Amino acid sequence: MSLVKGKFLASPLEETAAFRQALGQWFAKEGKDYPWRRTRDPYAILVSEMMLQQTRLGTVLGKGYYHRFLETFPTLAALAQADDPSLLKAWEGLGYYRRARMLRATAQAIIEKHAGVFPAEEAELLALPGIGHYTSAALLSFAFGKSSALVDGNVSRVLARLMDDESCIDAPATQKLHRQWALALCDPQEPARHNHAMMELGQSICRNGSPLCELCPVQAFCKTQVPENLPKRKKRAEITHTTEHALWAKNAQGQILVHQESGSRRKGLWKLPLRSEQECTAFPIILSSSYSITRYKVSLHVHQADDIEAQAGDAWIDEDQLSALAMAAPFRKALEKLLSES
Repeated sequence: MSLVKGKFLASPLEETAAFRQALGQWFAKEGKDYPWRRTRDPYAILVSEMMLQQTRLGTVLGKGYYHRFLETFPTLAALAQADDPSLLKAWEGLGYYRRARMLRATAQAIIEKHAGVFPAEEAELLALPGIGHYTSAALLSFAFGKSSALVDGNVSRVLARLMDDESCIDAPATQKLHRQWALALCDPQEPARHNHAMMELGQSICRNGSPLCELCPVQAFCKTQVPENLPKRKKRAEITHTTEHALWAKNAQGQILVHQESGSRRKGLWKLPLRSEQECTAFPIILSSSYSITRYKVSLHVHQADDIEAQAGDAWIDEDQLSALAMAAPFRKALEKLLSES
């Protein structure tokens, strides 16, 4: 099949071999080198996939989270035995800490139910805690060299444009259809390379907003005429603005008052203790910052409040022990800035 730049010639589902070849040749030249692409170790691959689910690639690699986590927990058994403080500390800065606990639960289940050996079948992988369709597909192709229906946000965007699919990609029926397409397109000879290529195509060429169609290696298989309008998504929830008031308190022994969270979102993490706005009116603001979490935009105000009593969950901690505590990034940044100025 000859390719004509900028002109749709055939569906990738009709000319699958030609599609795979064009995509594979592009990836061989343009594919980026990431550490998880150099291994077939399912444990290392699982860690990378869990980290990348809700965290930018540049953050995972650029700040060393991936390597540090594997140095702290080099094996499945080491992770399965991890206690909460060490687990959360190793995950500190990545956010969405439920992922860390789910990763540990997965490790424990593999040890308990599979004698420490990763299952290599989709049904067994999906039965593990924390493993959904995407993660099981990633393990099948990247670790075990099997064809799989790997669909993340990038791949779904590519598929929607290739097939000119205007259905909402958040809908379960659409997600199921995209997995069917992905499996049909997956190269059985090079499943790992193919799936890496599909994801990278979405990251670098078929990106959100205005894609670089003139550089796309599979443009001849792309049916859509207005790629900027795809994929269709359900309306995003509006951003809610909220304010937090935290305390910066130091006692006569030089200890800092901190609080260990008990809620579901950040359970076990430490932070500067929060109080109501009314409780903080008598204390001056010494630091203000903002951060985002899910659909919330939070304004954080830290008040100087040395003459304060600890409440449930609060603890006075020596300054030299604070770095060992697992702490959410907004509070870690505030703490470090205040310590540097004190």
